[in-house]
Amino acid sequence: MSEKSTSAGLLECSRCGRLRTFMDELSPRKGLSKSDYWSKPVPGFGPAHARVWLVGLAPGAHGANRTGRPFTGDGAGDFMYPLLHQAGFCSAPGHEIRADDGLELYDLYISNAVKCLPPDNKPNAAEFAACRTWLFHEWQMLTEVKVILALGRGAFTSLLHFFKQQGQITRLADYPFVHAGAYKVGETQWLVPCYHTSRYNIQTGRMTVQMFVDVCAQIHILLRG
Repeated sequence: MSEKSTSAGLLECSRCGRLRTFMDELSPRKGLSKSDYWSKPVPGFGPAHARVWLVGLAPGAHGANRTGRPFTGDGAGDFMYPLLHQAGFCSAPGHEIRADDGLELYDLYISNAVKCLPPDNKPNAAEFAACRTWLFHEWQMLTEVKVILALGRGAFTSLLHFFKQQGQITRLADYPFVHAGAYKVGETQWLVPCYHTSRYNIQTGRMTVQMFVDVCAQIHILLRG
């Protein structure tokens, strides 16, 4: 069964004052109040035995920052979850705008490179670095992971820094961002960069349904070895 996986201390984390202030000062969507918002670091979601780890950039202002679950309540998740269901990675083709809707992930764990909402959806270098502690906790927990899907250049670059810190790669320049590329990291894991499923990318055609379907198919191929 899928569930939120919270590293000890994550919900109380206040390392990034800029992010904390921004979450506190964010105006709610029309018809909602501040009490309707999660407004804390957003934990990952999925089973600890998952073989696929999907890492996005950061919570959306009125998506995960409101609901408390990655890619829930925003356009990126509305696009992605039906396709993950089609690929066999989640229990339903749709989801509600709340974290307790019963949606389950199969063989998939979803989190973000930065756990708190950043202004303009742009974490700075220090915020990426501060959150790699939580990536490390997730990486240690996910002992069966074979494929790490990085949604967007920001998540991909932060993961490269992370894997360099862990001694899994040596030079970041050896791993250019190429949509649907596949890079070996360490002995048993693959890192796959992918354009983000953001509303902007979908509207401009940078990300299409077929492109994401193809990435999911590639993941299945990598899982089969």
